[in-house]
Amino acid sequence: MQISGVQAALFDFDGTLIDTMDEYATIAGEVLQRTYGMAREQGSRLYLETSGIPFFQQIELIVPGGARNSAAVEEFEQRKLEGFFSATYLPDVPPALATLRERGIKVILSSNNYQDLVDRFVADRAEVVFDLALGCRDNFFKGRDHFNEVSRRYGIDPKGMLFVGDSFKDAERAMESGVRFVAITRTFSVADFQARYPGLSTIRELGELLSLLE
Repeated sequence: MQISGVQAALFDFDGTLIDTMDEYATIAGEVLQRTYGMAREQGSRLYLETSGIPFFQQIELIVPGGARNSAAVEEFEQRKLEGFFSATYLPDVPPALATLRERGIKVILSSNNYQDLVDRFVADRAEVVFDLALGCRDNFFKGRDHFNEVSRRYGIDPKGMLFVGDSFKDAERAMESGVRFVAITRTFSVADFQARYPGLSTIRELGELLSLLE
């Protein structure tokens, strides 16, 4: 299915542009096991199923109102930093994003990582240039807040945006804001996405996105 009229392409970060989700799932499983006695494999699975939102929101879905949730979040966020800063962009990312910018499409990073972490990561890796890099801060999250910021800065309404991500929450956030969504099947399969969102456009790597855009 061809996609027309895209003025801004927003990209999720973990699992879409960098390969960190398996490591994060392992950490989450270990943290939930130590904190609540949950089986590590179950914790890892629940982490992936609820991914696409910050971990402090994920854990409230996994263990609602848990007395040790704050401590678990602190441990998770500290442990993931080493893997985060040692990560590199997946091989298909630099050429695909450069081509989009050459076509006049705004290329925007949309991440649930804290803004200062996003800024440091992007500044240290010149091989990818973003028009805008958005992270998480107080009352400002991936999804509607990021879409509104793009509208404010560039005058682009949701119909002119496309969001590319690897999680069910990514799809949910885009759809509830009237933003078109393409799923990249790095974390979940085509069948996984189609079971929840029949007819959803999917790609295996970012190069395939270029042929979808008119």
